[in-house]
This record gives sequence, C-alpha cells and structure tokens, in this order.
Amino acid sequence: MAATNLLSHSSSLPKTLKQPLRRNPFAQVPILTLKRTRNPQKPLSLKAVLSQNPTKTSTQESPAFQHCFTKSSDGFLYCEDTKVQDIMEGLEKRPFYLYSKPQITRNVEAYKEALEGLNSIIGYAIKANNNFKILQHLRKLGCGAVLVSGNELRLALRAGFDPTRCIFNGNGKLLEDLALAAQEGVFVNVDSEFDLENIVAAARIAGKKVNVLLRINPDVDPQVHPYVATGNKNSKFGIRNEKLQWFLDAVKTHPNELKLVGAHCHLGSTITKVDIFRDAAILMVNYIDEIRAQGFEVDYLNIGGGLGIDYHHTGAVLPTPRDLIDTVRELVLSRNLNLIIEPGRSLIANTCCLVNHVTGVKTNGTKNFIVIDGSMAELIRPSLYGAYQHIELVSPSLPDAEISAFDVVGPVCESADFLGKDRELPTPAKGAGLVVHDAGAYCMSMASTYNLKMRPPEYWVEEDGQVTKIRHGETFEDHMRFFEGL
Repeated sequence: MAATNLLSHSSSLPKTLKQPLRRNPFAQVPILTLKRTRNPQKPLSLKAVLSQNPTKTSTQESPAFQHCFTKSSDGFLYCEDTKVQDIMEGLEKRPFYLYSKPQITRNVEAYKEALEGLNSIIGYAIKANNNFKILQHLRKLGCGAVLVSGNELRLALRAGFDPTRCIFNGNGKLLEDLALAAQEGVFVNVDSEFDLENIVAAARIAGKKVNVLLRINPDVDPQVHPYVATGNKNSKFGIRNEKLQWFLDAVKTHPNELKLVGAHCHLGSTITKVDIFRDAAILMVNYIDEIRAQGFEVDYLNIGGGLGIDYHHTGAVLPTPRDLIDTVRELVLSRNLNLIIEPGRSLIANTCCLVNHVTGVKTNGTKNFIVIDGSMAELIRPSLYGAYQHIELVSPSLPDAEISAFDVVGPVCESADFLGKDRELPTPAKGAGLVVHDAGAYCMSMASTYNLKMRPPEYWVEEDGQVTKIRHGETFEDHMRFFEGL
C-alpha cells in the first residue's frame, strides 16, 4: 500500500501533450509546407506532436549502417531526404534539436540483429535522452529501460515500458524510489551495503520479493575520459570483488525480500575497444560460477553499455553492436545466461543535431570566433568534458568566403561557453545555419537554463519526411510559473 501511495503522489508527465497545461497552455503548431527535399514527390510538412498510436516501422530496413545527416552535392545538409535549411525556415528563430526517427529505428535494429540467438534485454539508458516521444518509440521497438532515478522509473512506466524489462541502477537510490521499483517488479542492482539495506526495506514496504543483481566493480580500465569511467577501482559505483562473499551471505539472510538473479558490471562510456567488454565478461562469468556454486539460481549477466561512436567524423572504423555482442556471445552461451545490455549513446547520439543560427563573426586579433545562438546551456559536453562534436554549416557558403580556424561559441557569460575550438570553417554569413552533430545523447538531457537561456524545442523527421515537434521549447513564462502564488 505504501508503495502504491508513492506512485500515486509522484510528479510525472501528462499522458498526452495534447492536453493543455493549466495557466500556461502551449499553442499547437500549425501544419506548414516547407520548401524543397531531395525527393519532390514527398511534400515536407511540419506538424504538432502526434498522438500515442503505435508507429508503423518498416521491416525492410537494411542492416548496413546508414547515417541520417549527409551533405549532398548541392552543398546543403540533409536529414534523411529533408533539407535542414528548409526546416529552419519553417520554425521560430531559436536553437532546436533535430532527430531522425528512422535512424533511431536503424540503431535499435542493429542491436536486435546482433543479439539473435541469445536471450537478451536491450535496456535503453534513459539518462542519455529522456524525451517522452523517443522513449515511446524505443518501447515500441522492443527495448527495455535502464533507470538511475525514481523519476526516470516513473517516466518509463508512463511511456509504457514493461517493468520486468527495466533495470534500476545507481549508487544512491532512495527508499521511496526503491519501493516503487519493488512494487512494479523492476530488476534492481545492488551497489553497496546501505543500498542492500534499503532494497530489503523497500521489499517489505511493497510486500514483494525483489529480483536483484550484484553490481560488481571488475577494476577494468575502459581507456576513456575519467569522468565517464565507471568500472575501475576508484569509481564510486559497484561493490569490490573481494566483498562478494559478504553480499552473498547478506542476501542469504533475506530470502523473503531478495532473489539474487544475476551479476552486473558497467565499465564506462565512449568505449571503442570491444575486447575490454570481453575482459570484463570473463571476470563476470567466473563470479557467476562462484555464485552458482553456493546454490543461487543466477540467470542474468548484465554487461552494461558504453559503446562509442565516431564523434570526429573521420571515417574511423569503430566497433558495431555485432562486434560488441560477438565478443561475449560464447561466454554467455557457455553459462546458459540471459544477457542484458544497456546502450544509450550508441542508440541515440548519432540520430540528432543541435541546429543553431550564426549571430555574427568576430576576432580579437589572435583568435576568430563564430558566435551562435546555441551555447553550453543547450549542449554542455564540450565545456564539461572537453568533448569533440563535429560542426558544419547547413548550406553552401558564399564563393568568396574565407576558410579560417574559428572557435564556435555561444552568448553565455562564461569563457567555458564553447561548442568547438579551432574548427576550419568558411566564414559564415549572419543568420546562417550551423549544426553540432551527434547531439542525441547527453546533450538535451543535460541542458540547463543558465543565463535564462530556455531549453530548446525538439523535432524529428519521420519515415515519410514529415517534421514533427516532439518537445515544446521552454519560455520565459514557464520560468515565472515556478513563482506563482509565493
């Protein structure tokens, strides 16, 4: 009962964005006819947020990799067959995120094909991108969900995910959120001694036994930026392998609250060497052998996520989902395990660009700057991690435009406000379109309202070429709503 009350009093999204918000209704976006596409037989239109009817997806998609954003011979950037410049001209002049819905489908299908022959769960990491319409689409494609907060759990439930295909991670999960997870039948990863105590308490509140996995820190170096490394001995995540027996003994003392069903590890993010996953999987199946030897019926191996993408657009040959799965396939089959994977970035990052407008060009004598209306508030990865994301203009430059090295910066009052440094670009005209590529993961989900730059709208190009708003842009009036009645 307590867990039910926690659920009923939780704050969550409305069931449909068509319902107006009290005191601040969103205006519906009219259908617009934009200009040109590569295929003149397919008219380009912009429409408001769709209903939640299941979207039909093609069963004829090629398994070969196909990217959604390409420069055509005419010098214009296209998303699928739709010209980005035309989309910009049909919208209000502010930064916005633009996705390819077909690319999301292709990315999921690549994982599903790689996993053929294995019992598996593709658990999409909601922290990468929590857009409600995208989550609904991923759920329809058969994904489960990986959660790291109570609100992500509530959002997954609202989006219709099967809770028995959801995994609740985190090193500081709260009791009330664990109670909801227990109530719904979500897998829960045990991260520490106090986490185990809280999971036991949550099971008693919900009156249900919780399926748990032990998150073991395998101390494997993923060779990535230290901020996104999660599986080495200095990480705050997981239990040290030498503590394994303590946790097994603790689980044994709570047979009515806990059922140990598997082991979990997560190495980090932006990983480009799949042999690292094999190294970790070898360690993990050995731990599973030890766990089974003590009488536990352990059926799940969760190897986490973290597969990287080609942010530099240099044509580097990077591991595919099949490369990743093939490194662990025989190990999984040898122990008759169900495999859980937790992709976030590799499902969503390359499906999206942040589209910006050039405010102007300036120089300080030693450095050239392209100033845009987007900023670290909309996309913080370069400022936070020093991350590289490819940048280009959406339309051909003027014939006499000089190519120079520019820092691409925003208007936020911080020297850290940059989207890219030392980029060779033609000098753009004022108002020109400029995109930051591979912005689907850890960009909008990390956006802020710093300097009161309100978080931008999101759109996607659908299979038929229509451009659909999938999130309203925030406004100044939205900010003021938080102070009403105070």
